[in-house]
Formats: sequence, structure tokens, C-alpha cells
Amino acid sequence: MTSVDSTNNYAMGIVQNGAGIHGSAWFAHEQTAGKGQRGKVWKTAPLQNVILSVLLDTSWLPLSKQFYLSMAASLAWHDFYSKYALDETRIKWPNDLYWRDRKAGGMLIETVVKGSKWQWAVVGMGTNVNQGAFEELQRAVSLRQITGKTFDTVALAKELCACLQIRYTQLQQSINNPEKERLLLESYNNILFKRGERVMLRKENTAFTCVIDYVDSNGLLWVKEAMQESFQFGEVQWVL
Repeated sequence: MTSVDSTNNYAMGIVQNGAGIHGSAWFAHEQTAGKGQRGKVWKTAPLQNVILSVLLDTSWLPLSKQFYLSMAASLAWHDFYSKYALDETRIKWPNDLYWRDRKAGGMLIETVVKGSKWQWAVVGMGTNVNQGAFEELQRAVSLRQITGKTFDTVALAKELCACLQIRYTQLQQSINNPEKERLLLESYNNILFKRGERVMLRKENTAFTCVIDYVDSNGLLWVKEAMQESFQFGEVQWVL
């Protein structure tokens, strides 16, 4: 697609019309109303980046294992980006791709649940590729800025889809296998942004420092030396 309001919105529309097919992917050169977590707006320059949403069948995956899909998608994203940006690529809990201390992309996973059954997940990934300047995101970075090279964004989107397929297959093989589930979680924590480092977070109006420890299988962030031991999505914000 040349332009769309949001690739996630487009994908969700396909699902709602009963035309969802597992593995379908939508790429756009421009997004006019990109979405981030909790209603935030994701802005990106036209023709410069990878704007991608992939539809995944989650009917086999229990809702109690929801964070495992997030882990698998994050690992796929890291596999893809670190091929070019190398070993300083990290996943910032809960949903951002970082290179060093700079944001390289954002992910939004939206779900379709009927009754108690999780039917579909739309995995949206916005990844900075060729953009050279970020007016509103002072701490953003692109692959071009990291490597000095210009990339074919369509080819990269296909690479990212291939990485996601590999990790989705790994996820299928891991669920209900305690050892493989543990290895998946361990792999995720090995690429966790600022793990073992002191950072500043904010809960409501209070900023505090803590040491990032790990993320558990439910997606809770565990820390040390703070007012509480763990936090849920949206409970705290990073102060960077």
C-alpha cells in the first residue's frame, strides 16, 4: 500500500470482515494515523521506514500465555534489526526496539478474542530505517544513521516477516513444554534493555530509581531497590 491510516487498523478491518488469513502481512509506505501503545500516536516519515502489520492465528494459544507471543515477536524483531545494527540492539519493556539509548521502533499487538478464545493477533511493527531526522523524537535512531547505508524498505519488511515466521514456529513448539518455555523467556531477558542497570522510572507523579532485573512470563517487569518489586504494563513510564 502507498498510504493508509494505520496498517493495524487495515488488518483488523480484514479480520472483522471474516477474511483473515494467517500470515497475511500489510506494508505501507506512509501511515497517516499510526498507533502506539495506550492510544499514543506513531509518526513516521513517508517512504523512509518499515511500517508493517502481520496477522497471526492464535486460536491454539491460551490467553494465559499471551505474553509469550509478545516475546516471540520481540525476539524476531531483534533477530532482524541486530543483523544490521549488531549487538547493541535491545528490547525495551514492554514494546520498543532500542539501539544503545535511542529508539529504533515501536510495536503494537492487538488481539481478537471471542468468549474465552483468543482467535487472532495483529502484530504491528514500525521500524526506523532510512529516516535521517526526527523532529518530535529526540532520542530516535534509524538503520541509515547507524550504518551509513540506505536500505530497500520492502525487502527489509520481507526479511522481518521471515524472522517472525521462525519465532512463531518456535513459539508453537514451546507452549506447554516447560523447558522450551523457560528458554524462550531466557532469550527474551537476554536482550532486555538496561537489564542489571540503574534507571529512572515514573509511577503517576513520582519518579524513582531502580535496577532492572527481569521480565516474567506474565509480562511483569521486576526491579530491585524500588518502592515495589514488580510493575504491570502501563503502570510505570521510563524517564530517559
